[in-house]
Amino acid sequence: MRKLIGVGLIAISFNVLSAPKSELWSYWQQSNEASTVKVSHQQWQAILDTYLVVEGQHHLFRYSAVTAQDDARLNNYLSNLAQQNPHQLSKAEQYAYWVNMYNAITVDLILQEYPIKSITKLGGLFSFGPWDEEVITVNGKELTLNDIEHKILRPIWNDPRTHYAVNCASLGCPNLQLKAFSAQNSEALLEQAAIDFINSDKGVLVKGNKLNVSSIYEWFSVDFDVDGGVKSHIEKYRTNLPAISGSFSYDYDWSLNEKK
Repeated sequence: MRKLIGVGLIAISFNVLSAPKSELWSYWQQSNEASTVKVSHQQWQAILDTYLVVEGQHHLFRYSAVTAQDDARLNNYLSNLAQQNPHQLSKAEQYAYWVNMYNAITVDLILQEYPIKSITKLGGLFSFGPWDEEVITVNGKELTLNDIEHKILRPIWNDPRTHYAVNCASLGCPNLQLKAFSAQNSEALLEQAAIDFINSDKGVLVKGNKLNVSSIYEWFSVDFDVDGGVKSHIEKYRTNLPAISGSFSYDYDWSLNEKK
């Protein structure tokens, strides 16, 4: 086990000033809209079916129950993704490819170091979690989780709902979806994920006429400008909100999304 800074201390440094910006890595913009290639996500779906459970507002992962066979299945799935050339996929197929890759890598990173209490315990001594570590090579390019989220998904698709699709293995995070993303179901999954998160206490908690919202809306507030800002985005998916006075308060729970 690598020696790391404790969750409480390191979490203080992760704020709106240090949240990664959306910065396009132009190499990954290319797609093939005439392509009929479909990437199989069946192995990832089998993992989700076996180990992801619903408990209240949370989707919890049974990390402790993962067998050696399924761990190998997960690694085989990621190897298959790494051998794909995303440039030869349609844009819709690419979106599912990157989201599923991000989520599968995150689960794999937790399994490599399990048992742990938080993903923030991964990474180097002065790192906040594993997001800047190179975790997969695609088309000869070494990628980090931050590359996938902030240099590919966010800038290419410019869809704030992506924050509900990628999962950081934490209770405060939008849930890991029960279904693997595909070109066919991404829109429906994104809409339902937005509804579920914004109507959960971890997404938007009503306290009188004030709202305590997920820190995602502070860290990445600029992404929600396409919907008229954070407030308008929230109101788009939740209609029973009181008249809001003052600014939001923010909260995030970095505890592992674990089913014990």
